Amino acid sequence: MTKIGFPSRQQLVRKASDILPTLRKHAAWAEENRRLHDEVVDAMADAGVFRMRKPKRYDGYEVDARTMVEVLSELGRGDGSASWVAAVYAIPGWMACMFPDEVQDEVFADPDSRVCGTLSPSATATPVDGGVVVNGRWQFISGAHHSQWQQIIAMHVSPDSEPQPVMALVPMSDLTIVDDWHTAGLRGTGSVSTVANEVFVPRERVLSLMAAVNGEPVSHRTAESKTYRVPLLPVAAASSSGPIIGLGRAAQEAFAERLPGRKITYSDYDSQRDAPLTHLQVAEATLKLDEAGFHAERLAGMVDAKGREAAQWEIEERVQARADLGQAVRLVRESIDVLATASGGSSIYTDVPIQRIARDIHAVHQHALMHPNTNAELYGRVLCGLPPNSQYV
Repeated sequence: MTKIGFPSRQQLVRKASDILPTLRKHAAWAEENRRLHDEVVDAMADAGVFRMRKPKRYDGYEVDARTMVEVLSELGRGDGSASWVAAVYAIPGWMACMFPDEVQDEVFADPDSRVCGTLSPSATATPVDGGVVVNGRWQFISGAHHSQWQQIIAMHVSPDSEPQPVMALVPMSDLTIVDDWHTAGLRGTGSVSTVANEVFVPRERVLSLMAAVNGEPVSHRTAESKTYRVPLLPVAAASSSGPIIGLGRAAQEAFAERLPGRKITYSDYDSQRDAPLTHLQVAEATLKLDEAGFHAERLAGMVDAKGREAAQWEIEERVQARADLGQAVRLVRESIDVLATASGGSSIYTDVPIQRIARDIHAVHQHALMHPNTNAELYGRVLCGLPPNSQYV
């Protein structure tokens, strides 16, 4: 522990490294059961993973973006699904810190409390006395099985004003989980759907989505921390880059582990390691992962620097955050594809990790806020002098 009583970046990364055997042990179980194993969740809690973005006044760590990226990258070496869920918990958990102090007191009563959520406004919030009544359904709720709260997004519909997106905090016990997570990749994340049916949410647990998008917490105590005075999308982008880099490293390690003694069938190479083609493939995959690391580090560095300075974010910087994330996804996917191609026919067996890693990165690649093409187009549009055509910047 550091002299002020909180773990350092190096200590948190080491704790994440220590639990990699547990993540790897249960990765196949998570695939089969479409959710994380309880031992994996417990191990991450013991390693302090779920406290990284929580306020210090609730025994959280308030770590910076660089620490988030490094810890989540380390977890991704063990299991991409576990790292993804940890990143998801960090983002709605950060959004919960935008709410009034009395709401945070309730949500963070357990320092290892977990908040799942989404940014899709696929529900309605109708005003009633004392709050709103919410009806709707949300998809892709990663880690719902192990969450105590969900941060929901809904359209606030009132006869006196235009509809506007709001975020709200709802106990998982008020929602219905729909077990519909049957996918090709990231199966272990348990990203099921949840449903609200006439759920009452008190007024204090409802806040304009723009408060988070613009990094404007209601709580004055929260606003004093550099961790929470940054817009939402750069925060989310930086956190999300960690699991991506981790998947790339996992692919490198999985390929290297199988390389000694592997032959190239129907060729004269008794060892794949001797083939010049293998040398080119490994070099290409490694350089692509290095380039992805540059984008992740630049993104985290910008988030941390702007937060320290409490500086205004220019629109070019906001869209650059999404562009850096998209480019990291593109490069890691390409890196993993090279290694998966080089792994041969035997790699399609389910007990060979490279096939799961490849499916996981392709699932990440399809994410609406991470798709390289979408993010590059948004970045180029602003660079050409046009306004962004998305509120999610």
